[in-house]
Amino acid sequence: MNYNKKAVSIPDQVAKLKSRGLSIPDEPKAASNLSNISYYRLRAYTYPFQDNNDPNHPFTSPVSFDDIISLYVFDRQFRLFVLDAIEKIEISMRTQVIYHWAMNHGAHWHLARNLFRNPVQFAKDFNRMQQEVDRSTETFIDHYKTKYTNPPDPPCWMSLEVSSFGLLSLLFRNLKLGAEKKAVTKHYGLNDVSILENWMHSFSNIRNICAHHGRLWNRRLTAHIKLPTNPVNPFIQNKHILPYKIYAALCCMKYVLDIISPGNTFKERLKELMNKCPLAQEREMGFPADWRQEKFWQ
Repeated sequence: MNYNKKAVSIPDQVAKLKSRGLSIPDEPKAASNLSNISYYRLRAYTYPFQDNNDPNHPFTSPVSFDDIISLYVFDRQFRLFVLDAIEKIEISMRTQVIYHWAMNHGAHWHLARNLFRNPVQFAKDFNRMQQEVDRSTETFIDHYKTKYTNPPDPPCWMSLEVSSFGLLSLLFRNLKLGAEKKAVTKHYGLNDVSILENWMHSFSNIRNICAHHGRLWNRRLTAHIKLPTNPVNPFIQNKHILPYKIYAALCCMKYVLDIISPGNTFKERLKELMNKCPLAQEREMGFPADWRQEKFWQ
């Protein structure tokens, strides 16, 4: 099947939205918004309010263009909030992994194939790490390459510092179970290594969504969150939540932040942000109706 849709002018975009039932009281303002936020990007925010089985995509609930822009702005604020939290978590997890293996296996442990479970996966991750190191413009990488010849690869505290969170999560998952992996898991108040592996993978996926300005508000996450069954510290009591919605991940983020950043304001900032959530969309993000009553969030 050939794709034959043509580009649509901004005035025609406004007209199309109106013809589909979207209320647009201020058309010049809507046109201005569409000249800075693409129609296709906003489609992700109008989608839940339309009949998408109908080729004309009519709106099925009363909603205005301003409502859609408010939802778009909220999602942007929400992404920045989540990205700020993940930054702290990523830096902590990177530090823990580097430290525990370096103390027991030296500065270049990340080059030791025997420490990893799957040699094929190790080779793929190692090649990716070299690519990320080679792309780096950090002064400390250039200094190492200029001054040292053996080994040619920088030590773990340099190489992993410039590696992505996604790669770090892959490396951690592939590392053999030993004292180091148990120590890192214990640091985050968990008893099950597979839970930490899952959280690193999920957080890195969410981080990429945020960093690339993707929709997060009602997204169905591909990396489902696993909830711990016996966490060391207090956790949510209501575990009948959707593992592919962002609320589940937020609970796990708060759990980690309470350990690595005591006195953090994550829960206060989340509540304040969710109080501004337009169009009663908390449920679409996986939030239970009574989530604020959970002791975990109080």
